[in-house]
Amino acid sequence: MQFACGSAEADSANGRRIAERWCAECHVVAPGQRQGSDAVPTFAQISGSGRFDEATLSAFLANPHHSRMPNLSLTRSEIADLVAYIRRQAR
Repeated sequence: MQFACGSAEADSANGRRIAERWCAECHVVAPGQRQGSDAVPTFAQISGSGRFDEATLSAFLANPHHSRMPNLSLTRSEIADLVAYIRRQAR
């Protein structure tokens, strides 16, 4: 499965909106967010880990059924936007 997730095509501002709506209950998605689950990594940790490049994040978000994450049924465009936002969170 191919994803168009290049930074030039993705809208990280929309990615932030998606993160705040769907991800912030469990993940710390932005600097200054005060709560999230201790059992899951922050977006800054995900982005800075080196374990997830854009393609890996995109594939994971498209098919998260093997994890504790719910399937959010995001479109390819929404996935690209969310990945762009996550990648910007590296410290």
